[in-house]
This record gives sequence, C-alpha cells and structure tokens, in this order.
Amino acid sequence: MRTLTSLKQRLLTSLAAVLITPSAALAGFSVSGTQLFDDNGQRFVMRGINHAHTWFTHQTATAIPNIAATGANTIRVVLSNGQTWTHNSASEIDSIIQQCYANQVICVLEVHDVTGAGDTGGNSSNTGTIAGAAQYWVDMADTLKGHENYIIINIANEPTGNGVPASEWIGQHQAAIRAIRGAGLSHTLMVDAANWGQDWEEIMLNNASDVASADALSNTLFSVHMYQVYQSYDKVRDYITTFQENHSLPLVVGEFGDNHQGEAVDADSIMALAEELGVGYLGWSWSGNGECCLELDIVNNWNPNSLSPWGERLINGANGIKETAQKASIFSDAPPVSRSSQSAASSIASSPASSAGASNSSTNDNTGSAGNSSSAAGGVALGSLGHLSSLVLFGLLFLRRKG
Repeated sequence: MRTLTSLKQRLLTSLAAVLITPSAALAGFSVSGTQLFDDNGQRFVMRGINHAHTWFTHQTATAIPNIAATGANTIRVVLSNGQTWTHNSASEIDSIIQQCYANQVICVLEVHDVTGAGDTGGNSSNTGTIAGAAQYWVDMADTLKGHENYIIINIANEPTGNGVPASEWIGQHQAAIRAIRGAGLSHTLMVDAANWGQDWEEIMLNNASDVASADALSNTLFSVHMYQVYQSYDKVRDYITTFQENHSLPLVVGEFGDNHQGEAVDADSIMALAEELGVGYLGWSWSGNGECCLELDIVNNWNPNSLSPWGERLINGANGIKETAQKASIFSDAPPVSRSSQSAASSIASSPASSAGASNSSTNDNTGSAGNSSSAAGGVALGSLGHLSSLVLFGLLFLRRKG
C-alpha cells in the first residue's frame, strides 16, 4: 500500500507539472535524442541552402524568396559581428527574419567572423572569437526574442582552424552557451565543428556531449561541414553514425558541395545518408563564391533560372531538396510530420548505444513523453501534453482501482 501511495503522489506531481507549465516556456524548436522538433512537436529535418548575406546584402531581398522557391525549408544566413567584416545590424537581422517568415522557411543565423580562427598553419586571417560571436547574440537579444519558432542560432561558423587544442573548442563553446542563455535566449543553438568545420581531428565527434552539457535548456544541436575530407560513402556514414552513437544529439551537415577547391566531395553519399539517418543538410551556397570555389555556386550570377551543375544536383537530384524537403509544420499550410511516422530510418536509432544515454527516449520513436526534452527549453512539445496528461490520469485511475 505504501508503494501504491508513493506512486500516486509521483503521478500527481507529474500531472501538476504538465498542467501548470507556462506556455511561453514551451515556445520554439527543441531537441530530443538525435532529432529536432518544431513548436508543434513535429520532427523537422533541414533541407536547405546557405546565403552569404554579409558580403551581398543587396542580394538578400531576392535571394530568400528565390531559395524558398526551390522547395528548401531552411536558409542559413551569413552574418558579421564586425570583428572581421562589416557589422550586420539588428534592423538587418529583423528584416531577414521577417523575409524568411514571409517565405515560410526556417532561418539559421550564423556569425562568420570566427572562421578558421587560430589555425596553426597560418591559413586564417579572421580576427573573430567565439566569445565575440556570443556577445553579438547577447547584443541582439531583443531582436531575436519572440522568434524562437522560426530561427536557430548558429553560434559561430567553423570556429577553429587546424591544430587548435580540443580544450579551446570545448571551453569556449561552453562559455558562449552560458552567456547566450544568461541573456534569456532560449532558441535552439547550433555548434559548428572544429578544423574549419570538417572535424578531421574528431574534436566534435569526441566531445559534443561536453559542450551540450553547458546548456541548461538542453537545446543544442551540432553541425559538421563536409568538403574534401568526405570523399567516400564509408567516411560519411562512419562520421554520422559514430556521432549519433556517441552522443544521441542532433547532427546537421551545415555546409557541403560536390567539389571543393578542385577536390571531389561525395555529395551523393552525404545526401543519401542524410535522408536515411534523419540528418539535416544545407548546401553551400546560393551564389557569390570567389574564384577558388565557383563550383559551389548553386545558381550562376544570382539567377534562379540558371542552375549550376551543383545546384541541379542539390535541388533536383536523388535525395535532393525537391524530393525530400518538408516545410516546417508551424507554417499553417504545411502538412504535419509526426514523430512516429517520420522518425529516422536508422539502425542507430534502435541500437543499445543510441538508447543508453541518460534520460533519452529511443531515437527511433521520440514521442515527447520521455526525458531528453527540456521543459525549460520547450522540449515537452505542445502536441505531446495531452498525451502525457492522459497517461498520468490513466495511471491514477488504475491505481485507484488497485488501492
């Protein structure tokens, strides 16, 4: 009888927590296991394109609708905090957010000034720091708040170069996450890998959980950039599956192409495996790449009617944007993508390594009633509250009959 009474008390406490949770605390994207969920509690897989706003501010007003017209559900936007390039203002950010919303695409905002910082080979002249990028988001807090449903904050692009100690990538990101959360920003955060984003030293692969632990809201995902380090199916698959096994956290391919500086990239495998394993991808980039990387332009000279070979592959090819992208369910005319029916089709999802992490539900069936969703970050999805409440009430009725 004591056991039943104790269980009743726990069930009542759980029900009370569900019923009194402020709706404001539930707003926005959240992460659970290896997946990202929108404010409706629906799984969201990024299928999108990068746009270099900070160098081509005059192109943004046409680039955003043109990218959206490809069927992309996400646009990653390059910004500058002024440490390396011209500072992008709060009014610019507000305009970008409004344009993304009007075109029904999710907006990933990133600070580019840190790219390759500290590279021991002297290959980076960028003067930005991860701390400086974090301060930029703190400074922009008033502009960003209220848009948790529609934007994701990518703290710093490719934030360390080659030869930078793992401890710097870990510690500086932990400090950045704490600073951003301290400013009252509850948005989902994205952290880029070391080694110019390609993580060939496996710093992020081995330490992502340590960085995620700094987030009091448990609402951080991770991004690897796949260029010439990723030239084979096995290399791409090994990285993604090992990351999911090690961390049970969401992973996105934040940048990739099919050729980089004259070296092949296995874009076919990246796109096929992203679709198989429930991983988002964002192709680099709409237009405007310099002489070194013209093959990465998705359209020629900003013309949406002139796709490059890379653009044709990314948008219209197998496992491409048109074939696989689904609009976020938070946009009213988008069909819902349920967690159960659209979960990642991956052996990783149901493996013991995937389910062994503390408080994680199975990656293959994140119903929202299990523990990795942070209520403070909006991790208990609105769509799951009724289900959770019903389970608790059913338990109470059952125990009443027994007790």
